[in-house]
Amino acid sequence: MRALAAEVSKLASLPAVWIAAAAGVLVPGVIAAITASSALGAITRGAGTTAGIDTGYQELAFGVVGAIILGVVAMSSEYFTDSAESGGGRQITTSLTAVPSRLRLLLAKTAAVAIASALLAVAASAVTMSVIRVVLGEHAPALGTGDVPRLAGVVCYWVYTALLAFGVTVLTRHGIVPLAVFVVNTSVVTVTYLLTKITPLANYLPDMAGVRMFIRELDDGTAGIGPLAGCLVMTGWVAALLVIAVVAFTRRDA
Repeated sequence: MRALAAEVSKLASLPAVWIAAAAGVLVPGVIAAITASSALGAITRGAGTTAGIDTGYQELAFGVVGAIILGVVAMSSEYFTDSAESGGGRQITTSLTAVPSRLRLLLAKTAAVAIASALLAVAASAVTMSVIRVVLGEHAPALGTGDVPRLAGVVCYWVYTALLAFGVTVLTRHGIVPLAVFVVNTSVVTVTYLLTKITPLANYLPDMAGVRMFIRELDDGTAGIGPLAGCLVMTGWVAALLVIAVVAFTRRDA
């Protein structure tokens, strides 16, 4: 527990983590305000009566960029080289001195990332859905018990995405490559989404499977993956990557 508490405290001390938190809350909130305003305009013109079933949820899919930054920085910060005045060392040396067991250290960091990304997802979901209701008013989709598993799916998706980014950073020991790859793939038209137009197997890539936990209308021409199947597929990807990351981290030099 002390190792976990130390990693949580370490995360909270990183400026980049607060940038990630701001991005995670503001990105989906701002996009939600824009799309809700557009939907309200269409409703006012008589082009519809309510917003789409995925209103708010689609915006939260883009907001996962905050979780990505969090997952990357949690590990890449360990490999930053201090200034010459500070000795020119790296945080990973201090971390391994405090927690000699590499497995325990990595498990503590994994748990800290999962907890932080879950809290960020909850905050982002609350803000985004509130924005939708403020802008659309009575035209906003009603939230009911059926939305509970969808919102849980959002949290799960954010946590899993943060862990994927974390695992890749463990392997690369550098944040630029995983950050660039993951952020680009959360743009309006993702690389993995384009791949689904080429082969249906792309639907089993982690992000495409994961969004099915909360997105109901996907224009990918398939209907074989439901929310539970999507969760299981993404769980498999995350578990496999973390196992590889653990093996690599425990066997190679720091």
